[in-house]
Amino acid sequence: MKVKLQYKIILLFVFISFYHCKEKKNNSVKIQIKKKTSLKENRFKETGIVKNWDSLNRYNAEAFLLEYGKQNPETKVIIKTKYGDVKLLLYKDVPVHRANFIFLTKIKYFNTTVIYRVAKNFVIQGGNSDSMYTQKQRRKYGNYLLKPEFRKYRTHKYGALAAARQWEKNPNKLSSPFEFYMVQKKNGAHHLDNEHTVFGEVISGFTTLNKISKVKVGVDEWPIEDIRMTIEILD
Repeated sequence: MKVKLQYKIILLFVFISFYHCKEKKNNSVKIQIKKKTSLKENRFKETGIVKNWDSLNRYNAEAFLLEYGKQNPETKVIIKTKYGDVKLLLYKDVPVHRANFIFLTKIKYFNTTVIYRVAKNFVIQGGNSDSMYTQKQRRKYGNYLLKPEFRKYRTHKYGALAAARQWEKNPNKLSSPFEFYMVQKKNGAHHLDNEHTVFGEVISGFTTLNKISKVKVGVDEWPIEDIRMTIEILD
């Protein structure tokens, strides 16, 4: 009897030890998961975004940029050229276009591009180049497009910043995310209202715009000498 009792006590001790180890192991797994998955990562997973920087594509562009915009609220940028600087204010009420411009600025996409169109007394356009690197960057993100964010009170006034787009076979007026223009005409370009999304305005650097407007251009309005630029966040 004593032997049986001792045997039962040993079995009970082993069972309690095993259960205790199993419970500790489960707790450690739960703690690991909490450490690995941050709140930011969870939000990106919920919107179908796996990585903060590399998962943007034509299928999730709007969801990605809306989430990106929440985490990157900056509204001021500066364009630097050999003719001087231009400071821009980006509007908060066009969240997708604003976030897109901030995203491309932060990954330094614009720093590989030029001001490629100077239409005198009309617009100055940038965001593209004939560089293979620029084209590679565009392909990397799937050449996605942006839905228009028209606002009646956002017009093509002097200094307006707007998104370029294809006019042919584009009934939904989808914006190019990579190319933008600034209205250089002092009376504005109001025939473009509700045709292109206005998402910001020039707040400083009108003298620079006027200098650029005087450069020599070819028949396609591309400057004879490339006007390289860099764009940086101000706040």
